[in-house]
Amino acid sequence: MELPARKLFLRAMALLPLVALSLRWRGFRATQAALQRFLSKTNQEQDSAFVNKRAAMTAQMVHAADRRGLVHPSCLAKSLTLWWLLGRQGIRSQLRIGIRKEKEKFEAHAWVEHEGVALNEPEERHRHYAAFDAGLFSLPQDQQ
Repeated sequence: MELPARKLFLRAMALLPLVALSLRWRGFRATQAALQRFLSKTNQEQDSAFVNKRAAMTAQMVHAADRRGLVHPSCLAKSLTLWWLLGRQGIRSQLRIGIRKEKEKFEAHAWVEHEGVALNEPEERHRHYAAFDAGLFSLPQDQQ
């Protein structure tokens, strides 16, 4: 594993359980607000091919950290972690949440999109959910 990927993997390993705990104890809004305080500015001079490759690598490292970690958090915790790691790199992304009704029960699902592509949804599970019209939060928010 190359150094940039290793760094992202280690950050994701540390962050996934912290985000999961924060969601449980503090809730979504407080967790998101805490994460948003530590974002980087978007670097609009970056090559789009590099940014897309970096976004895909970040999603892969979050997925790998989830598979290898002791805690296997919810899709919301994983998506918030990915959303934040992308934002720290100045990569624009949107946290998306969708709902569906399955056997008389409502279910929700969260994922992250970059330029309209779901990064953490290789099987496109998100397509079975009706997404809210806009992402809940875009990163970095103040640069759009």
